[in-house]
Amino acid sequence: MARRAPDCGAGEVSCDRHAPRRPPGANRTRTCCRRDAMAVKQRLRSLYWFAMVGWLLAACGTPPPSTSTADDEPEPLSVSRWTDETELFTEYPPLVVGRTSRFAIHLTSLESFEPVSEGTVEVQLRPPTSRGETFRVDGPSQPGIFGVDVRPARPGRRDLVIVLRAPGLTDEHHVGAVDVHANVAAARAADHDEAEDAATISFLKEQQWTLDFATEVVSERAVRASVRVPAEIVARPGGTADVVAPVDGRLIRVAAADTGATVAKGQELVRLLPPPSAPGELPQLDQMRAEAVASLELAQRDRGRAERLVSVGAAPHKRLDEARAAEAQAVARMRAAEARLEHYGASRTAQGEPAEEGLFVLRAPIAGVVAMREATTGANVAAGSVLFRVVDASRVHVRGRIPEASAVQARSVRSAEIEIPGRQQIALAGRLAGVGKVLDAPSRTLPITFALDNRRLEVPVGQAVFLRLLMNETAPRPVVPPIAIVDDGGRPIVFVQRAGETFERRPVTLGARTGDLVQVIDGLEPGERVVTKGAYLVRLASLSAQAPAHGHVH
Repeated sequence: MARRAPDCGAGEVSCDRHAPRRPPGANRTRTCCRRDAMAVKQRLRSLYWFAMVGWLLAACGTPPPSTSTADDEPEPLSVSRWTDETELFTEYPPLVVGRTSRFAIHLTSLESFEPVSEGTVEVQLRPPTSRGETFRVDGPSQPGIFGVDVRPARPGRRDLVIVLRAPGLTDEHHVGAVDVHANVAAARAADHDEAEDAATISFLKEQQWTLDFATEVVSERAVRASVRVPAEIVARPGGTADVVAPVDGRLIRVAAADTGATVAKGQELVRLLPPPSAPGELPQLDQMRAEAVASLELAQRDRGRAERLVSVGAAPHKRLDEARAAEAQAVARMRAAEARLEHYGASRTAQGEPAEEGLFVLRAPIAGVVAMREATTGANVAAGSVLFRVVDASRVHVRGRIPEASAVQARSVRSAEIEIPGRQQIALAGRLAGVGKVLDAPSRTLPITFALDNRRLEVPVGQAVFLRLLMNETAPRPVVPPIAIVDDGGRPIVFVQRAGETFERRPVTLGARTGDLVQVIDGLEPGERVVTKGAYLVRLASLSAQAPAHGHVH
């Protein structure tokens, strides 16, 4: 019985249909070919049939279709230029007298990095002496792309200038000297030096315009070395005050100042009614009042008698003065006894409000905001209980912690910036209030404190922030925004724009960093243009093995 042929392996296909037939009953084998080898065979067969068709057409007197037209065409040229307003990227065939060259002009606004969607574009060929030639188009064929047909009339060297006239904008791009060739052969023979580095990355204008994309010119700047450390907003010394119950008692009146409310210095917050000295004090208070009443009546009678005696000359005037003083003392004892009775009654029944003399009025020690409230009208509190906590949040301290490894640099700190989570802005930390001299043992950090005027920022006390401690300035070097730096396998890189649609992956060595800039020690030169927004998208394009199909309208 004939054996079954084994299956082909991965990446292979059966070639049996091309093998000679075997006699019946013979052991079957399978001929396997790699897929790429099969593809080569298929292409060879296609070329064979194409050659046969060409031979038949030649035999019938019909010349075969020419395939050399594309080879006869000169290689197209591309130019990129930048002004303060726009970016120009254009592709065009070499210029030949009497031959139309289609300029595909791409214009991008450098303010928004969006395509220029309206206006007139002129292509000017300016000779050194004679009158030049101008070719123009009104409006783009699609946003950002202006197709201009240029048909030179005379050969020679020209200055190529591309002018954009749009509402509110006139911009000129001086491309430089170009040659207008006498014929196609001369254009083809000219060396235009348009070879493209194989290491460059293609990222088309159509992709840039539809994505969040932007570039920036590399500038050179001195940057302060910095250290970023965690920090916290804390109240300054004397900026926190507690309102404490001085004695046991009941809260008769509490101000409507809830947590977060602003209070002024000296503002009344609580009225506290202290309790009587003992629960069985009522009989004693009644007795004291009765004695005070009796003393007052006696003093009033004595004063009346003294007045009569003095009026008839039977007693000196001093006698009347003494009687009046005794009466005043009796009135005071009477009022005190009545106040103590009223105080006792209010504290026992929780009704009414006693006289002002029996209350403790507690006021805000400082101006600020209420950070804590534990006071409720009618509640009984113990002496020492914190009823309110007031914090002055207008002037605070920012307390940072410098890691032990960076503690030596603390001596060169000149200023600092605050990074507040959830906010884009970066603010100065204010005046340096002090740097610790002793490491905190548990955290192995060194404290550093800045005094901050918080009236504008209004950062809550207790919020966690970051301090960027700024040291002495470094030497001027190229700087880029942090968004331009991409982590590529653990190594920082940037993408340099070589031309309108051509980019280069550039490894860099980073130096000092400030809030919105990073210094580049090696890998960049001032004046180069790097990708800021969309840098990661360019990196994804660099990973593609096949360049995207070109979408330009020529």
